[in-house]
Amino acid sequence: MPAFKTPFNGYAVKFSPFYEQRLAVATSQNFGILGNGRLHVIDLSPAGPIAEIAAFDTADGVYDVSWSESHDSLLIAAIADGSVKLYDLSIPPTSNPVRSLSEHTRETHSVDYNAVRRDSFVSSSWDDTIKLWTIDRPTSVRTFKEHVYCVYSAAWNPRHADVFASASGDCTARIWDVREPGSTMILPAHDFEILSCDWNKYDDAVIATSSVDKSIKVWDVRNYRIPVAVLNGHGYAVRKVKFSPHRASVIVSCSYDMTVCMWDYMVEDSLIGRYDHHTEFAVGVDMSVLVEGLLASTGWDELVYVWQHGTDPKAP
Repeated sequence: MPAFKTPFNGYAVKFSPFYEQRLAVATSQNFGILGNGRLHVIDLSPAGPIAEIAAFDTADGVYDVSWSESHDSLLIAAIADGSVKLYDLSIPPTSNPVRSLSEHTRETHSVDYNAVRRDSFVSSSWDDTIKLWTIDRPTSVRTFKEHVYCVYSAAWNPRHADVFASASGDCTARIWDVREPGSTMILPAHDFEILSCDWNKYDDAVIATSSVDKSIKVWDVRNYRIPVAVLNGHGYAVRKVKFSPHRASVIVSCSYDMTVCMWDYMVEDSLIGRYDHHTEFAVGVDMSVLVEGLLASTGWDELVYVWQHGTDPKAP
């Protein structure tokens, strides 16, 4: 499938949960250090090139994007100015964003929509906090402040509407229940910054973390003294980790070593695929919920690739 060229550096890519051909791409100018951002919505075509169906410009970089689980046209973006912006594809671009939520005091680094409750989302920030929001409120419902350094990632549990995990530069991952006053578990998962976390889609007690230490670790929160698995194979920091929506033990990751890797943490030779199609840091990766084995990645080489596992991402 042909790659999609973005004017800025890619930061995140997400498949739509409603349309199998649709993706959103978050991008930032000048490697996200300074400058504008753009949020792209693209459609795959079986025959022709990837088509852009919408693009939204921002004054600051876009670091992450998440699709609404309740409205097929709604997107949430994490912005470098600390805001969280909501975009609606069903109305003209000039009417967007439909909401800009400005509470974080530093860059917003991740956003994740609640797939169980479908009316709320979390944002995590370099201001060391996580915020809980609902679609209908102009202010956050709650702020979670325990991490002592940047919170790079927050992810909802796929089965429990009130539970999410966070990954921080303070070398801990934490489990939270929004009904509780503080975190319910502190996981000293790595000796270096933790950049990403994600829940297993088939076992709601299993979580993966990825770190600057080049490793991915899989944990069972019921017994977290030692990891279930440690996946080594990346040459530099592992920027993002994602569990497969179709296979319980499969994980996909991307790294500053410019590769996208696929793993099966239940088998001895856990590395089951390595793709080296990017020519700069690979920082965004996703797996389609609607099409088994369909992958997407983006990176600082300003390209978005979409491919079927086992095929060449660069094949036309």
